[in-house]
Amino acid sequence: MSTAPLSGFFLTSLSPSQPSLQKLSLRSFPTVACLPPSSSSSSSSSSSSSSRSVPTLIRNEPVFAAPAPIITPYWSEEMGSEAYEEAIEALKKLIIEKEELKTVAAAKVEQATAALQTGTSSDKKAFDPVEHIKQGFITFKKEKYETNPALYGELAKGQSPKYMVFACSDSRVCPSHVLNFQPGEAFVVRNIANMVPPFDKVKYGGVGAAIEYAVLHLKVENIVVIGHSACGGIKGLMSFPLDGNNSTDFIEDWVKICLPAKSKVISELGDSAFEDQCGRCEREAVNVSLANLLTYPFVREGLVKGTLALKGGYYDFVKGAFELWGLEFGLSETSSV
Repeated sequence: MSTAPLSGFFLTSLSPSQPSLQKLSLRSFPTVACLPPSSSSSSSSSSSSSSRSVPTLIRNEPVFAAPAPIITPYWSEEMGSEAYEEAIEALKKLIIEKEELKTVAAAKVEQATAALQTGTSSDKKAFDPVEHIKQGFITFKKEKYETNPALYGELAKGQSPKYMVFACSDSRVCPSHVLNFQPGEAFVVRNIANMVPPFDKVKYGGVGAAIEYAVLHLKVENIVVIGHSACGGIKGLMSFPLDGNNSTDFIEDWVKICLPAKSKVISELGDSAFEDQCGRCEREAVNVSLANLLTYPFVREGLVKGTLALKGGYYDFVKGAFELWGLEFGLSETSSV
């Protein structure tokens, strides 16, 4: 059994047959910032980043695919503004014909007219979830699928992604948009706070199956765990008492995966503002997940053979910046006494 430190934590090898660890450390790569050219911060940082090209990190087009058949949503013109106007005219006609209804009907006409004016004062239409999905796929098919027949022809034969990515389920941090991944480039697992649990066939079989499939069958070359700013899962980790008296069915037990990150942040930044503690924990939780990846035997084997690399990332969508660091793993030489 051997142990190795990782950013303040110790990982214990579960297999006694594994060679001892020589080094296990975090190596930072340059921070990539993607800020608007007009901002003052871009001029101050241009000199420091002039030696490297800054990739485009954010893309606004959809990058997902869906089957060709699509359900055509039903739309009734009677639900439009014309229906209100016709109803009012009919009500006015009824007033003329039925003089005794004049007082009551007049109030109804005024009420309906006010509602109509309120509804038509804005150009925004009511959100239609089915229509949104339909139009999204139509745009994708026209601008992506039909313009890249070679790419989608190859994808029809199979996939060979270079990356496995753990990202948060947060709707603001889709890794395919942020890192400009194309279809077929990344095998993605998304969950609350982008956490990787330790090896456990019973409790975390779903995540374990994804890692096993990516490493042993897809032969990915990189596993990247990406944290992000303003993470609700990390805020929960830092605010939940985690004393066994859970107020949620699943969330508290899940975020406990990165409890070592919370403990480290509290010990080092106990007097800091809660927001600062969360920001630090968002990064430290990534390191805990990197350590947990080493509890999977096929991940360790890939690291030893040099066919697999582990990396941590952090996306700050408030500042438009992305940080990347790596986990270095090695074996010590066998010595005899």
